[in-house]
Amino acid sequence: MQKVSFFRSIHLKFVLIYLLLIIIAMQIIGVYFVGKLEDRLVKNFQTAVEGRLPLLEYNIREELIKDRSGADIPPLETEVHNLLLDFSASDISEVRIINNRSLIIGTSDPSNQKIVGQKMTDVMVKRTLTYGEKEDRLFLDKQSDGRVWILTYPIKSGDEIIGAIYVVAKIETVFEQMDEINNIFITGTAIAMLITAILGIVLARMITRPIADMKRQATAMAKGNFSRKVKVYGPDEIGQLAQSFNHLTKKLQEAQAMTDGERRKLSSVLTFMTDGVIATDRKGRIILINERAVEMLNVSRETVDGQPVIEVLQLEEEYSYEDLLEERESLILDYSTDKYPYILRANISVIQRETGFVNGLIAVLHDITEQEKLDAERREFVANVSHELRTPLTTMRSYLEALSEGALHDKELAPRFLSVTQYETERMIRLVNDLLNLSKMDSRNYEINANWIDFVKFFNHIIDRFDMMKERDITFKRLLPNKVIFVEVDEDKITQVIDNIISNALKYSPDGGQITFRLKELDGKVEISISDQGIGIPKDNIDRVFQRFYRVDRARTRQLGGTGLGLAIAKEMISAQGGEIWAKSKEGKGTTILFTLPYDPVQEDDWS
Repeated sequence: MQKVSFFRSIHLKFVLIYLLLIIIAMQIIGVYFVGKLEDRLVKNFQTAVEGRLPLLEYNIREELIKDRSGADIPPLETEVHNLLLDFSASDISEVRIINNRSLIIGTSDPSNQKIVGQKMTDVMVKRTLTYGEKEDRLFLDKQSDGRVWILTYPIKSGDEIIGAIYVVAKIETVFEQMDEINNIFITGTAIAMLITAILGIVLARMITRPIADMKRQATAMAKGNFSRKVKVYGPDEIGQLAQSFNHLTKKLQEAQAMTDGERRKLSSVLTFMTDGVIATDRKGRIILINERAVEMLNVSRETVDGQPVIEVLQLEEEYSYEDLLEERESLILDYSTDKYPYILRANISVIQRETGFVNGLIAVLHDITEQEKLDAERREFVANVSHELRTPLTTMRSYLEALSEGALHDKELAPRFLSVTQYETERMIRLVNDLLNLSKMDSRNYEINANWIDFVKFFNHIIDRFDMMKERDITFKRLLPNKVIFVEVDEDKITQVIDNIISNALKYSPDGGQITFRLKELDGKVEISISDQGIGIPKDNIDRVFQRFYRVDRARTRQLGGTGLGLAIAKEMISAQGGEIWAKSKEGKGTTILFTLPYDPVQEDDWS
């Protein structure tokens, strides 16, 4: 029996779950309680400060509207200063009185009396003097390294705003109280966690003890010992599970005697469970069918249960049940339609007793559609290669025979025949090189040497090269971004891809036509497209342009020296570098070949 370490045991898992539940509950309660308490304390502080302002506002208003034409009446600033001295408190840093012209006429800060008579430019004061509404805000004072609350309160005489009160209150004391409450809460949580951990260990032990007993019993049962019983510790769910376990032990002991007769059939079925499996009785009626066979035959389990296997497999016209019992070769079941090929292979295995009595048979179904498709593609590939090689070889043989029969001495014909022979030789060399490239890609026997390149500059360079080499009246139009875009790619292989696409565009573009080059930045990739105004591709064949040896116009492609492998190689190279390639086309209007490459602007910035 493999020993389970403490850190992987269910005992520890119970304790951790119990602790996590307590932590989550305490955190939820703490966040809610502390948040609500903080809001209440701040609100109470603000209410207490604001509740003292109406009396001050009344006294200041009386002083502002008082007639001061008498000689024995003190100046306004003196009276305001005296009123502010009476308003001073420990939780208020400073109180300023501002008239309706935004001039400070008094401050409670003895060290800041020089500001009296200066203009107050605070936005809150301006809004209060303009709209007659109180304003407040809370911010961190960098000088005192504490939070302060600022309140502007209007002074009104009837409907007229004659001034404002500017109060700076020290609200940091409220948050200091909250810090003390948080410390108390954290200490309480730690104590609760310690007690919870102890209780969790005790409770987990009570739960895991009977489970450990059942584990030992299961190990004994695996070794064939059914005599042991699990101890029942109580009438709870675990106790009921222990009773059920003991009942199961008894039933297994009884069932062991019945398994020998079914072991051979079960072994045959389990051998082929990776594919579709059908088992029959001795009369050929289906008694077992797995899900895979149901999917393969597109039937339901209820309809085929008890039906003859030859009818379910649609073999009644060719075979009888007795023929299947004697069949030693695999059966090919062709369920293909006009649109979709679908071929199965059925392997028949007879179930017999030691006496030779036939109990039934097992049919194992294998889906060989893809295998048949690959075989067909392989045969088509060989035929295409043979055809592509035979055409230039036939041409070369004809011209060589003509040369050997005397044309060699003809000063006009000999150079022309030799030129054709050389052209066909180069065409075969290109074909063989393309086949070798595809062979390397199929075997993954090639490397991607990726480097960071400025793709816009790289793309322009390739276009410039073709622009200088083109021999026909074809216009190049570039829609490329005017900035640097770094992409990590194999420069040689991408060059080969773009060369193939531009070469095809030039071949199929008419005189006076236009080839358009585009480069777009997308999410996580760049998209490159090359569009021509050629003959286009029929809609039904657009998905085949990347197949090997596919040509839109076979006669013209061979005339221009194409092998039909360029786009197939391009697809393999783009896929190897994590990109995609596809085509868009309208017959008679032109074709666009598009491909994408991985692109990460963040890595580009780091590289730069």
